[in-house]
Amino acid sequence: MLSHPSGDVALFEPDHPDLPAAAEVVLAWARSYLCRPHPDLGRSGDVCPYTAVSLERGGLFLAEHPGRPDLRAVMTAYRDWFPDLPPRDGPQARYRTVLVVLPDITPGEIDRIQRELKPGFVERGLMIGEFHPGPPSAPGLWNPDFRPLRSPLPLLAVRHMVAADAPFLRADPEHLAAYRRRFGDRGAYR
Repeated sequence: MLSHPSGDVALFEPDHPDLPAAAEVVLAWARSYLCRPHPDLGRSGDVCPYTAVSLERGGLFLAEHPGRPDLRAVMTAYRDWFPDLPPRDGPQARYRTVLVVLPDITPGEIDRIQRELKPGFVERGLMIGEFHPGPPSAPGLWNPDFRPLRSPLPLLAVRHMVAADAPFLRADPEHLAAYRRRFGDRGAYR
């Protein structure tokens, strides 16, 4: 387990013996859903090409915040701590991922806080994604009828921005500008 210097938030490695119950549910879902192909995805490969590599390289961390935490404070703490989490060096560092399980937060609240916080994450080269049983309204990139962000419990995911994220950022000029500062014209963002 990793504890934030403030003591306000903590992270668990997937194999931690005291992994909280809701985090165990999300980890099982990540392994059985995100790390696998899906017939409705509309392309080959895993639902999330990032998650399996993150698990394999020791860069996936989980947190659980039951009840009604201050979502802005919790997620800002993880955002600010993210660059200092292991692995910090080498190619495996870019696969660092934090899954923050928020079992008592409604889907609408998850969607709202994700929209509010996304600019501050994107500006720092990070992505924040919303997942919940709702499911989130965002369609799949390759199949607009597929809702890939459905999860068994509400959660917010944090990871590094990658060149393939252009489609998730192109609707907002500020997000796209932050993307271009990092990746130039490499992505298909038109």
